[in-house]
Amino acid sequence: MPAPPVLDAPSPFDAAWREEVGAGLDPDGLALIDRAVAWAEPRFEGQHALTGEPLAGHGAGVVRVLAGLHTDAATRAAALLAALPTDLMAPAPSLRSDPVAAAFGAEIARLVQGTRALLRLGVVARQASDAEAESGSQKEMQRKMLLAMAADLRIVLMRLASRLRSLRWHAESKTPCSTAFARETLDLYAPLANRLGIWQIKWEMEDLAFRFLEPEKYKQIARLLEEKRAEREAFIASAIERLQAALARSGIEAEVSGRPKHIYSIWNKMRVKGLDFSQMYDLRALRIIVDDVRACYTALGMVHEMWTPISEEFDDYISRPKPNGYRSLHTVVTDDDGRPFEVQIRTREMHQFAEYGMAAHWRYKEAGSKGGQVAASSEYDRQLAWMRQLLAWNTEVEGGGEPAGPAPGKPAGKGRNAAAAPAHTDERIYVLTPQARVIELPAGATPVDFAYHLHTDLGHRCRGARVDGQMVPLQTRLSTGQTVEIISAKSGGPSRDWLNPQLGFLASPRARAKVRMWFNAIELQQRITQGQALVEKELQRLGKTAVNLEQLAQNLGFARADDLYVAAAKEEFSLRQIDTLFQQPAPAAEPQPAALRSASAGSAEKSGKSGVLVVGVGSLLTQLARCCRPAPPDAIAGFVTRGRGVSIHRSDCHSYLALAAREPERVIEVAWGETSDTFYPVDISVRAHDRSGLLRDLSEVFARLRLNVVGVNTQSRQSLAHMVFTVEVRGGESLSRALDALAEVQGVSSAARR
Repeated sequence: MPAPPVLDAPSPFDAAWREEVGAGLDPDGLALIDRAVAWAEPRFEGQHALTGEPLAGHGAGVVRVLAGLHTDAATRAAALLAALPTDLMAPAPSLRSDPVAAAFGAEIARLVQGTRALLRLGVVARQASDAEAESGSQKEMQRKMLLAMAADLRIVLMRLASRLRSLRWHAESKTPCSTAFARETLDLYAPLANRLGIWQIKWEMEDLAFRFLEPEKYKQIARLLEEKRAEREAFIASAIERLQAALARSGIEAEVSGRPKHIYSIWNKMRVKGLDFSQMYDLRALRIIVDDVRACYTALGMVHEMWTPISEEFDDYISRPKPNGYRSLHTVVTDDDGRPFEVQIRTREMHQFAEYGMAAHWRYKEAGSKGGQVAASSEYDRQLAWMRQLLAWNTEVEGGGEPAGPAPGKPAGKGRNAAAAPAHTDERIYVLTPQARVIELPAGATPVDFAYHLHTDLGHRCRGARVDGQMVPLQTRLSTGQTVEIISAKSGGPSRDWLNPQLGFLASPRARAKVRMWFNAIELQQRITQGQALVEKELQRLGKTAVNLEQLAQNLGFARADDLYVAAAKEEFSLRQIDTLFQQPAPAAEPQPAALRSASAGSAEKSGKSGVLVVGVGSLLTQLARCCRPAPPDAIAGFVTRGRGVSIHRSDCHSYLALAAREPERVIEVAWGETSDTFYPVDISVRAHDRSGLLRDLSEVFARLRLNVVGVNTQSRQSLAHMVFTVEVRGGESLSRALDALAEVQGVSSAARR
């Protein structure tokens, strides 16, 4: 429940606050802060956030955080003004009618509007009713959307500072913090601070959110840290003294200090690595800050001389920086009692970047010889640094791994890659469904693109749209952060106007392809109906209305009847061919192929005499396997079956090889015996170009060679025929003659033993 307003509460904008938030600003910057306070303070009077926090205190706290990040005066002033009460769901006013723009200029007004747009995104996301909106992939999409909505990195910094201030207020006032608020911080804002390299904010956010989510675990780790505090501080003081003396002897100027411990990182490492608190080696840690990179490696060598290093725990982030630009040397060494502790070594510039992220990058880049005492002012460089981070984020999310791109820690140049960066951000926008699910679309996308992205059928039935609650034309170009609701008909399809690029209904190639597929399907169905009517009319004329249309289509060389209808409708097929087909001699006029004859009396299958001897064994029942149909002089092998004697296979038979591999103990040696009086069925595969009389010509070959055909199977697809003849042969010589003769028949492309 929100806290009641406190009467006569002291103003948060006192002299101490002004001194703190004015650090690093020139007189013009200080004057801007004073004007913002004078303009905002009366408008803050008595106003509270939904959490119960006084808005004046919130705005003052946000500016204090931003001052610690060394942001410019415009950012600090805009953060104060953005904390003023407003209707987040109302559309942002134009700059001409915006009172902030009238009082402070367009730059600050844009920062305020951008910050409020991000606040609105948070409100909509928290009201989500779609379970998918809470998924891990959606959290990533929300981060991308948050970045894309911020036309200036300063807007993201203001949003991060606002979230941190809210967490601090909950901790200071002991007002309960909702788990959803804390969870959103860990899922969305802390990773974003990490992506921008702002560890100062990241660690504090994580610790505070963890404190509200897991109060017992937080207290347990804090208590364990407190119990060891005196011992830890004594060790660190001693180590600092030893290190400073050694560095001074080597002529290295350095700042040596203990490194603060963050409770969330301790708990997370214990959880991920399955460690006990006593096994955490970096509970005691030192940080060495030197002037240059050479001194970093010199100091590293001295640390390794003074204490024993653990080689597998050394990380060189100077030569191989982290994706977000972090650079430092990390090493773990053991003290005289064998207990490990961590040492970090970095330059002052690296330390500034580690603490303040991209804000420090601008500061060092633009300060030059002034030693970093001026605020960021180069709009081009600021946008360039912002684009680097956005590109790195998008690459990481889309690739599922570490981002590629410019080397972290190095500013992007003003050459080809740098110039290409701004174009990249214009390629995608991020909009919301009414259930707060984030949808990624190409720039220039319309409500119709949005509908097709959700579901093809919804796109077909799309008839209208609401954007942020207002009815809009279907050609309206969407912008990042808008909520889109589709109004659809119960049935129907798209309009042909949607395919006209001049009318601007579609920007997505994917959606355009779906519309084309709809009209192609409609056109195909119309052609099928038209062609079917033509074919049926022709059959009526011929008096053949009882014909199987699918069989007719196959006889005419088509895979399906629909293909015949389409060809007829497109006049790619002459209906006279149907008449010609019926006028051909009936298949019965061809000589009856030998395939219809019964097996001969001497057939191995009919007589049961295979002529195969089982080596070393007599009077065993044998049978020829039908999978490979062995015949002399094929190399053969036997396999003892269950209840059917020995099955005889060709040695290269795939079925036999599989059986032998599975049960090798059943394999038995066999050989051909007396086979001169026995006929053996073999399968002959013939492939040919289909033509009238082909089967007759092949049958004549078997008749001429006096070969008995006991089975035939034919398949015809368009103009190709595949026929398998089962022929009885006495041995390999008669089979070879048959294959040679079949290969000479007109149209036969191959004849081979199966």
